[in-house]
Amino acid sequence: MNKADNQVIITVSGTDKVGIVAGVSNKLLQHNVNIEDIKQTIMQDNFAMMMLCDISKLEVSFKEFKDSMMALGEELEMEIWVQKKDIFDKMHTV
Repeated sequence: MNKADNQVIITVSGTDKVGIVAGVSNKLLQHNVNIEDIKQTIMQDNFAMMMLCDISKLEVSFKEFKDSMMALGEELEMEIWVQKKDIFDKMHTV
Protein backbone atom coordinates (compact mmCIF):
# COMPACT_ATOMS: atom_id res chain seq x y z
CA MET A 1 0.00 0.00 0.00
CA ASN A 2 1.47 3.34 -1.03
CA LYS A 3 1.19 6.57 0.95
CA ALA A 4 -1.54 8.01 -1.30
CA ASP A 5 -3.84 5.09 -0.35
CA ASN A 6 -3.98 6.54 3.18
CA GLN A 7 -4.42 10.17 2.21
CA VAL A 8 -7.65 12.13 1.93
CA ILE A 9 -8.52 15.65 0.87
CA ILE A 10 -11.04 17.36 3.13
CA THR A 11 -12.68 20.57 1.98
CA VAL A 12 -14.75 22.81 4.22
CA SER A 13 -16.72 25.82 3.00
CA GLY A 14 -19.50 28.10 4.13
CA THR A 15 -20.19 31.30 6.03
CA ASP A 16 -17.31 32.24 8.31
CA LYS A 17 -17.88 31.94 12.06
CA VAL A 18 -15.96 31.13 15.23
CA GLY A 19 -15.03 27.49 15.85
CA ILE A 20 -14.82 25.98 12.36
CA VAL A 21 -11.14 24.98 12.50
CA ALA A 22 -11.47 23.81 16.12
CA GLY A 23 -14.56 21.71 15.31
CA VAL A 24 -12.96 20.02 12.31
CA SER A 25 -9.62 19.49 14.09
CA ASN A 26 -11.31 17.95 17.13
CA LYS A 27 -13.31 15.54 14.94
CA LEU A 28 -10.10 14.49 13.17
CA LEU A 29 -8.46 13.93 16.56
CA GLN A 30 -11.38 11.70 17.63
CA HIS A 31 -10.76 9.56 14.53
CA ASN A 32 -6.95 9.50 14.94
CA VAL A 33 -6.49 11.35 11.64
CA ASN A 34 -3.34 13.43 11.12
CA ILE A 35 -3.38 16.78 9.28
CA GLU A 36 -0.40 16.83 6.90
CA ASP A 37 -1.12 20.13 5.14
CA ILE A 38 -3.76 22.82 5.50
CA LYS A 39 -4.75 25.93 3.57
CA GLN A 40 -7.57 28.27 4.44
CA THR A 41 -8.89 31.61 3.32
CA ILE A 42 -11.74 33.98 4.03
CA MET A 43 -13.28 35.91 1.14
CA GLN A 44 -15.65 38.52 2.55
CA ASP A 45 -17.85 36.34 4.81
CA ASN A 46 -17.05 33.04 3.07
CA PHE A 47 -14.68 30.55 4.71
CA ALA A 48 -12.83 27.94 2.65
CA MET A 49 -10.34 25.34 3.90
CA MET A 50 -8.59 22.42 2.23
CA MET A 51 -6.72 19.80 4.23
CA LEU A 52 -4.49 16.89 3.24
CA CYS A 53 -4.86 14.21 5.93
CA ASP A 54 -3.41 10.80 6.73
CA ILE A 55 -6.04 8.19 7.63
CA SER A 56 -3.66 5.26 8.14
CA LYS A 57 -4.59 5.04 11.85
CA LEU A 58 -8.34 5.35 11.27
CA GLU A 59 -10.20 2.94 13.57
CA VAL A 60 -13.52 2.95 11.69
CA SER A 61 -14.36 2.31 8.04
CA PHE A 62 -13.74 5.07 5.52
CA LYS A 63 -17.51 5.36 5.00
CA GLU A 64 -18.11 5.79 8.75
CA PHE A 65 -15.41 8.47 8.89
CA LYS A 66 -16.81 10.26 5.86
CA ASP A 67 -20.36 10.14 7.29
CA SER A 68 -19.07 11.49 10.61
CA MET A 69 -17.40 14.43 8.86
CA MET A 70 -20.53 15.17 6.84
CA ALA A 71 -22.62 15.12 10.04
CA LEU A 72 -20.15 17.60 11.55
CA GLY A 73 -20.71 19.80 8.51
CA GLU A 74 -24.43 19.82 9.27
CA GLU A 75 -23.74 20.72 12.92
CA LEU A 76 -21.44 23.58 11.88
CA GLU A 77 -23.75 24.60 9.01
CA MET A 78 -20.82 24.11 6.61
CA GLU A 79 -20.20 21.95 3.55
CA ILE A 80 -17.61 19.27 4.33
CA TRP A 81 -16.36 16.91 1.63
CA VAL A 82 -13.98 14.00 2.12
CA GLN A 83 -12.30 12.35 -0.88
CA LYS A 84 -9.50 9.85 -1.22
CA LYS A 85 -6.48 11.73 -2.57
CA ASP A 86 -5.98 9.48 -5.59
CA ILE A 87 -9.58 10.07 -6.72
CA PHE A 88 -9.27 13.82 -6.06
CA ASP A 89 -6.07 13.93 -8.14
CA LYS A 90 -7.69 12.06 -11.05
CA MET A 91 -10.70 14.39 -11.00
CA HIS A 92 -8.42 17.45 -11.20
CA THR A 93 -6.08 16.21 -13.93
CA VAL A 94 -6.71 17.41 -17.46
